[in-house]
Amino acid sequence: MRILLTGSSGLIGSEVARRAAGVHEVHRLVRRAPADATEHRWDPAARSIPAGAIEWADAVISLSGASLARLPWTRRYRREILQSRVQATASIAQAIAHAAAPPATWVSASAVGIYGDRPGEVLAENSARGTGFLADVVDAWEHATAPAHAHSRVVQARTGLVLAREGALQPLILATRLGLGATVGTGRQHWPWIGLADEARALLHLATTSSLEGPVNLVGPEHAQSKDITVTLARSLHRPHLLRLPEFMLKTAMGRAAEELLLADQAVDAHRLLEDGFAFEAPTVADAVAAL
Repeated sequence: MRILLTGSSGLIGSEVARRAAGVHEVHRLVRRAPADATEHRWDPAARSIPAGAIEWADAVISLSGASLARLPWTRRYRREILQSRVQATASIAQAIAHAAAPPATWVSASAVGIYGDRPGEVLAENSARGTGFLADVVDAWEHATAPAHAHSRVVQARTGLVLAREGALQPLILATRLGLGATVGTGRQHWPWIGLADEARALLHLATTSSLEGPVNLVGPEHAQSKDITVTLARSLHRPHLLRLPEFMLKTAMGRAAEELLLADQAVDAHRLLEDGFAFEAPTVADAVAAL
C-alpha cells in the first residue's frame, strides 16, 4: 500500500516507518523543507497540506501531538497539548474532505486518556467518556476527524502506555537501573500498556484491514496493575524494587500529570483488535519488558 505518515520522527512513527519499509511505500508529512520526493511539507496551524500527498495515499497514519511526558503541564503547555492534536487532525480531515481521490483509510492517533480514572471498571470502546483534562483533549481530538468520515474509513487508535526504552517508560527504566525501583502510588491502579513493536504492528493492521472503523483500543490483552509493570522491569534488570512513591509526593511534584498519567486506574480491553484477528507478539507484560 501507499501510506502517508505524520509524526514519523517520533518514537512510534519511527517504528511504524521501519516496519513498513520493504512492505509498503511510505511518504511523510514534515514541517521542514523536504529532504527528497518521499517527503511533503505541511503546516497544520495554517491547514496547509499538499493535495497531491493526500491523493497519492491509500492510507494515512497520523501520529502528531505534543509530548505528554514533558513536564510541567503549565496552562500554556496544556493548551499546546490540545492544539497540537486538534490542529493537525483537523488539517488532515479537511484535506481528505476536499480531495478529488481521498485515501481509503485514515488511522488517526488517539489515547485511552478519554476514559479518565475508572477504578473497578473494564473499559471498552463503547464505554462512556470519562472526566479530566486528557478526557477533554482526546474527545476534541477524535471529534476533529469528523469532516473525513464521509470520504474515508476513519479509525481512532486509542493507545495506552507504550513500553519502550524511550518515551514515558524511560524515567522508570533509569530509576530502576540506579536501584531505585519503586511502587507508584498504591501500585494497584491498572496501566493500559502495549509493547512498541505491537503498537506499530497494530497501526499498520488498522491501515490495511477493512473491517474496523471508529475507536479501537491499542492495549495489550493482559490487564496489569502498575506494580506488575514496575516489578517486572526491576526483575528483568536484576535490580531491587523496594521503594514507594506516595500519591501525595507525585501530585506535589507533577500536579495534574501525576493524577492522569500515573495514578489513573484504567483496565482497558483490547476486544475489537483481537476480534479482528490481530495477534500480539508480546501478549503479556513480561513478554513486552523482555523485548526491551
